[in-house]
Amino acid sequence: MRSGPDVPSSSFSFPEDGSGAASRRDFRHRRRNRHGRGFRGDVFLPTLPGYRTRSDRFDDMVLDTAERLHDLQGKILDGVLFAVEEIPPGLEELLANGLPAPLGNSTPALGEEPARVTVYRRVVEQNCPVKEQLPDLVHDVVVEHTAQLLGVAPETLDPYYHRGF
Repeated sequence: MRSGPDVPSSSFSFPEDGSGAASRRDFRHRRRNRHGRGFRGDVFLPTLPGYRTRSDRFDDMVLDTAERLHDLQGKILDGVLFAVEEIPPGLEELLANGLPAPLGNSTPALGEEPARVTVYRRVVEQNCPVKEQLPDLVHDVVVEHTAQLLGVAPETLDPYYHRGF
């Protein structure tokens, strides 16, 4: 191999900027782009079932039940918020005292804060014996806590309570 002023020492060099120091490329441009493929896209397309996470699917179940109740009851549920949280607050203390973990919670309207029905995702998922029964359990939890919030029996709020639909 020859060396000297007319033979380049390497086949790749960084372009020089005005200060004389080699400018570095950012991570996206330094990344190996073999065969012109570049960055790859998502593993699943948005139209495929695997694209949505378990948390997203659980949120959809709660939303479906809330919409169903709103269609059945109308304006009574206009100010009620439906929320999903991972675990209830103070779960460790409840379990340490031998109390069961709540599946959900209902909070009446206080001042400017609207009434709220909260479903605890992890607790509901762990209390569901079969994965296919999860939508029914979510439906029952939302109906029970909404009925408790409104002060009515769950059967009067939704005729399909405890039957699965």
